Amino acid sequence: MRTLVIIKPDGVRRGLIGECIRRFENYDIKIIGLKMIKVDRESAEKLYAVHKGKPFYDDLINYITSSPVVVSVLEIDLEPENATKLIRKIIGATNPVDAERGSIRGDYGFSITQNIVHASDSEESAAYEIPIFFDEREFVEY
Repeated sequence: MRTLVIIKPDGVRRGLIGECIRRFENYDIKIIGLKMIKVDRESAEKLYAVHKGKPFYDDLINYITSSPVVVSVLEIDLEPENATKLIRKIIGATNPVDAERGSIRGDYGFSITQNIVHASDSEESAAYEIPIFFDEREFVEY
């Protein structure tokens, strides 16, 4: 299964790119696509379309477009349900207060918005989110 993981502006600014990548690689998760970008408003609106109309929507858009992020596509050799569970375990709960110590958000997150990473929450979400940032030709198989 493939999934999208974004190291958000707070993770990039705080120098946590390598730490986040290391945590996925420790689980033998392959990184098949990786790049640093500045997310434009159109891409941000697509990414967070499920939250449109919610009180925090504008904050999400403004934050993800505020400075560079690192977008990545991870490939996990597990059934989709188990792959999603593993990624969620590595990154931790959305709210860092609820995230377990040892997870990325539990160790480094400050708030629900500034929680270091975004990750697709299902196989369907990944299928929708990956093409926002990557073309199939950008993936490297190994």
